[in-house]
Amino acid sequence: MANTSAQYDAVIQGCKNLFLKKTNDYGTAWRILRLPSITDQIFIKAQRIRTLEDKKTSKVGDSIASEYIGIINYCIIAMMQLCLDENVPLELAVNEVEIAFDQKVTETKELMFAKNHDYGEAWRDMRISSLTDLILMKILRVKQIEDNLGQTLASEGVNANYQDMLNYAVFALIKLEGDF
Repeated sequence: MANTSAQYDAVIQGCKNLFLKKTNDYGTAWRILRLPSITDQIFIKAQRIRTLEDKKTSKVGDSIASEYIGIINYCIIAMMQLCLDENVPLELAVNEVEIAFDQKVTETKELMFAKNHDYGEAWRDMRISSLTDLILMKILRVKQIEDNLGQTLASEGVNANYQDMLNYAVFALIKLEGDF
C-alpha cells in the first residue's frame, strides 16, 4: 500500500496545483454554488467520461483525465461547502482554502486506506469504466439524498458519497498511469 499512498499523493498534488491556480485566478467563486449544483457539476463530468468511454472519440478535446481531476476538485469543493457556515464570506483567502483542501483530502485518504485494508485493493483489478459507473451511481445517490432534503434511513450521507467519488476518481487516474 506504500505505492498506493505515493500514487494517491501524486494525483492529489496535480489536482491541488490546478485548484489553487484557479483559486488565484477566480477567487472562491465556487462558494456561490449550492450543493445540488456541485453534485450536478460532478454528474456532468462523469457522464462525459462515460460518453467518451462508449463513443471512443471526443469532439471537444478535454481528456478523460481532466474530467476525473474535475470530479476530484468538485468533490473537495462539496465537502468544504458542507462544513462552511452560511455566515462565512463568499471570498476566502487562498491559504484558508488550501488548509481546508488538505483537511478534506487527509480525511478521504484515511477512509481509502481503511477500505483498502478491508477490500484488499480490489480497485486495482477493476476496469476504469466500472469506476466511472460507481461514480455515477454515487452521484445518483447524492441527488436522491438532496431531493429528500438530507433525510436518510440507512445511508452514510452525502459527505461519505463525495469521499467515495473522490477516491474512485483518484483510482481511475492512477490506472490511467499518470495521464494527469
